[in-house]
Amino acid sequence: MNLSGHIDHTYLKSDATKEIIKRLCQEAIEHTFFSVCLNPCWISLAKDLLKDSSIKVCTVVGFPLGSNLAKTKEQEAKDCLNTGADELDMVANISYLKEMNEEELIKDSLPLIDLCRQQGKLLKVILETCLLTPQEIAFATKLYEKLGAHFVKTSTGFSSAGASLEAVRIMKENSSKIKIKASGGIKTKEQALGFIHAGADRLGCSASVEIVRL
Repeated sequence: MNLSGHIDHTYLKSDATKEIIKRLCQEAIEHTFFSVCLNPCWISLAKDLLKDSSIKVCTVVGFPLGSNLAKTKEQEAKDCLNTGADELDMVANISYLKEMNEEELIKDSLPLIDLCRQQGKLLKVILETCLLTPQEIAFATKLYEKLGAHFVKTSTGFSSAGASLEAVRIMKENSSKIKIKASGGIKTKEQALGFIHAGADRLGCSASVEIVRL
């Protein structure tokens, strides 16, 4: 298995510097990770550093709480795509997920899903599964598949816990075509392979280099 090709090499901490982002991109080239995942202010730098490679630039929207106004998320998504992002990881409104409020979740996410599909870009919806019940995870997975999102994603990595095998299994059991990204707390090759075997198509990792070297 080409594990590197499943990994979004990630640095989303607020202490990122230009040198950290340069190193992130250099490591992505060296290990042929699928993408780099970084905060929006670094999109332009990453696009320039990766211009001679096939590595994608992924960024985040509504991060990390998901509680922005829907129109704010939409404008942020437009700005990120216009700046050069290839993929967006958008945090769903967790309050609406807890209420299973389909009407508000559609307002929160459908404009971004449509925008990405129109531009041939990918949208992943972050569910923050550690804050959800199994019923809520199943509901969210089915909803975002119906709305046409490309991925559901487990976690931001900034909440009370990260990815769990249980959450990935619930997502897999309640989906037919939407893909799954596991992220948050994946530190070893054993863990990474476990999430792939459970049904994850993509992994978000900050320990990517250590994972592929082990």
